[in-house]
Amino acid sequence: MSLKILIVDDSPLIRCSLRRCFEQSSDWEVCAETENGLVAVAMVKALNPEVVILDLSMPLMNGLEAARKIAAIAPQTVMLMFTMYPSDHFLKEAQKAGIRDIVSKSEGEQPLLKSLKSMLRLVA
Repeated sequence: MSLKILIVDDSPLIRCSLRRCFEQSSDWEVCAETENGLVAVAMVKALNPEVVILDLSMPLMNGLEAARKIAAIAPQTVMLMFTMYPSDHFLKEAQKAGIRDIVSKSEGEQPLLKSLKSMLRLVA
């Protein structure tokens, strides 16, 4: 059984790049993508992904608000934030919302993959 991942980012290029990156692992499946947090919450209810990758700044509902709602309906879901705006202060706010880690988009996808693998080992 493969790990289901939901990608939530308003950039189609980022979503496509992350999909390619995640699907290189035969154990991972991108079950869906969306460009905003509002749709992401509905997708979590419908698809029950094990992992949600969230951007911070998105239309309709930002990543923090979406994380709060996802944590309330699916507390077992591992959430990581992939954003251009990482900071220590923001990390504390994100963790309160249920996000396990924040990775800067400027660092690229490899740190995100490393963080995800680490988070999955912690919850296994």
